[in-house]
Amino acid sequence: MLVPNHSHWGAFSAVVEGGRVVGTKPFALDPDPSPLIDAIPDAVYSPTRIAAPMVRAGWLDGGPPSGAGRGREPFVPVGWERALDLVAGELSRVYREHGPAAIMGGSQGWSSAGHFHEARGQLRRFLAACGGFVDQTSNYSFGTALTFLPHILGTAQAVGGPLTSWTSIARHTRLFVMFGGANPKNTQVAKGGCAWHGTGGSFAALARAGVQVVNVSPIREDGPDSVAPEWLPIRPNTDTAMMLALAHTLVVERRHDEAFLARYCTGFTSVLPYLTGVADGQPKDAAWAAAITGVPAETIRGLARRMASERTMLTASWSLQRADHGEQAYWALILLACCLGQIGLPGGGFGFGYGSSASIAEPPHLFPGPVMPTIPNPARLAIPAARIADCLLNPGERYDYDGKSAVYPDIRLVYWAGGNPFHHHQDLNRLRRAWRRPETVIVHEPWWTATARHADIVLPATTSLERNDFGGSPRDRFVIAMHKAIDPVGEARNDFDIFRGLARRLGCADAFAEGRDETAWLRHVYDTFRERAQSNLVPEFDTFWEKGWLEIPPRTDEYVLFAEFRADPEKARLATPSGRIELYSERIAGFGYDDCPPHPVWIEPAEWLGSNTAKRFPLHLVSSQPRHKLHSQMDAGPVSARGKVAGREALAINPADASARGIEDGEVVRVFNARGACFAGVVVTDTVRPGVVRLSCGAWYDPADDAEDVACAHGNANVLTRDHGTSRLGQGSSSATALVEVERYAAPPPVTAFATPPVAAGGG
Repeated sequence: MLVPNHSHWGAFSAVVEGGRVVGTKPFALDPDPSPLIDAIPDAVYSPTRIAAPMVRAGWLDGGPPSGAGRGREPFVPVGWERALDLVAGELSRVYREHGPAAIMGGSQGWSSAGHFHEARGQLRRFLAACGGFVDQTSNYSFGTALTFLPHILGTAQAVGGPLTSWTSIARHTRLFVMFGGANPKNTQVAKGGCAWHGTGGSFAALARAGVQVVNVSPIREDGPDSVAPEWLPIRPNTDTAMMLALAHTLVVERRHDEAFLARYCTGFTSVLPYLTGVADGQPKDAAWAAAITGVPAETIRGLARRMASERTMLTASWSLQRADHGEQAYWALILLACCLGQIGLPGGGFGFGYGSSASIAEPPHLFPGPVMPTIPNPARLAIPAARIADCLLNPGERYDYDGKSAVYPDIRLVYWAGGNPFHHHQDLNRLRRAWRRPETVIVHEPWWTATARHADIVLPATTSLERNDFGGSPRDRFVIAMHKAIDPVGEARNDFDIFRGLARRLGCADAFAEGRDETAWLRHVYDTFRERAQSNLVPEFDTFWEKGWLEIPPRTDEYVLFAEFRADPEKARLATPSGRIELYSERIAGFGYDDCPPHPVWIEPAEWLGSNTAKRFPLHLVSSQPRHKLHSQMDAGPVSARGKVAGREALAINPADASARGIEDGEVVRVFNARGACFAGVVVTDTVRPGVVRLSCGAWYDPADDAEDVACAHGNANVLTRDHGTSRLGQGSSSATALVEVERYAAPPPVTAFATPPVAAGGG
């Protein structure tokens, strides 16, 4: 039997035999299905599935003040009724004694695809119905840009999409310059679901059209092979300096578009003294940038001249703003694009993240897809997503964010459903210390991730194959029916049923569930979507459910970002104070942030290959997205294992750096800095620049023992990354700013395994 379903990496049909999922078949209309769907059957029946509700032994015996045992103690299985009573009791106690400002509703992560059963949405509805909570704003992926770009462009569309479409680039662009690359592996996934993988075909179209592609990245593989990109191996975190030098070359050689700068921008005359060196005595020229970036000065000048001579599209990956002062790289790229003057023209201008997610550069759809309704958070509290550890460690401490000052709340209870902070947060040893501080941590999770293992109460959640739903990304053209394929594994329950059981105990069931069960909610969300669409392309629910999918076509086959603004900058004013692109921001100047000045500047990162720290830790760590999984999802399965070396995450290192350390391909090495250490398997390759190592993120955090600040046996890169905001404006993740050293490990390395925590006798 074939049962339709959906995932972040592709739509598929589950092959079900005898009540078990035994395989998957990709969606028939997908031109380039992701191989990641092959991991789904093994994930459903993984030995790491959580079999029943569990309570940490120390918490069960001693109550809330026992956080030191998290991640170290065995769990006790309990029945669902007792588990729900314990959770409801804790929520009641904390609300009564401390109020909603003491409850963090965590879920920064992808959870499972599906509009209704999306874990973060369910958790936020539940806690809002209960009385409120501390939410998280922005995100880890491009949170800096989400906060920063509206000041400069009036919107964050340039990072979230839709961007100028691939069709426009293929037809009109002659030179496509990618800062941070555009790696095809990242375009295989989209939050909410990706049923149509078209980026591979788009790259092929660029190649057929003869578009020249330049990959400015420390990693050669960041440029797709199909377009045969020219590789400029830049030092990590120095892109801002190169962009400023490119703009400088345009200005001093009189190749910049003065008319565009005058009509569509504000503040260029304030940036110019800095660019030319009048303000500080240092021209930001190609020679200056060459010493910083490692890219020869003549190469920089030559690239600037090529940009000015033909239709050019500029892009920067999401990863560039995940760095110390990550705002500046994006602002410098906007400055460069404005100097070229091609913004709003077909195939010209800029866009962020062309290779960072699926469907980001497809034309807008004819109408928006389904949306699960939310409940406003009555507490009206939120912290920046990447500042979780700061919040837990420093209650009452004042912090700045986007022009405002706030105080971190005193969190007594963390409730997490969907996402794995022990994957996506930085400096995991610091997070581990912070995670011990709350009185209670409650987690919904299908598998024994590190987050589940560091909880007090763990409630086993279903996978998408064990419930009914429908899903799709706002960027994807398909909405996919997700039929329940099998009964829940073990004692798993879906998040909605768990929260409904809790809401009944807490007296807020009507506000949370609104009198609907799963079936009624699916029909309600779908019917609301159908009514809003007002299109005969959207059939009645029963017809859609039986067919298994519907397609929302694009409005047009070609889209140009800022085209309306280009055509009439008065009628289509931007939502900035000036109505124009702000190359100098009076608003940001008013914030008074020394770590985010009012125009794009080069500020040395806290750690980079030109810093004093490099004398001790001389390799720059690039913790890119993995090829064989999505973030940390399904890391315990056989598809993820294809990318591992000696059972650990693979560390790519240049032959020169490997030779200098006596390291050979396939060996296990220790990767370390002042923050922590991990063990990884070596891949010696010339696809990474000398002085750079790549350790993709996503390995499940696996402490080698119970000691403090112990190494991760499995190769989790975030034991090495820096937990510090990009600036006081963006407060985003700065994971890309990290130096390390690598050494051969002569002793037998610690054993790594997807270990489930020990389970004590049942507690009833």
